[in-house]
Amino acid sequence: MDTYHLSPTADGWELKKAGAERASKRAATKQELVSSLSDFFNGTTVSVKIHKADGTIEEERTYPRSADPRRSKG
Repeated sequence: MDTYHLSPTADGWELKKAGAERASKRAATKQELVSSLSDFFNGTTVSVKIHKADGTIEEERTYPRSADPRRSKG
């Protein structure tokens, strides 16, 4: 499973695959980028670490949401 980071930049927010040089997707606001993730990762299982404006990790999500390991029994 690939890991992506959604983090702030000087001119907005970006989604970048771990270890990549360039951003996969950019947006002016964090909410705009978060709301587009489901469509962007359609059919792909990935982990997204969503950062706060100060750079610390706010939460981690798995796409598709049905693949989230926290929802499994056991």
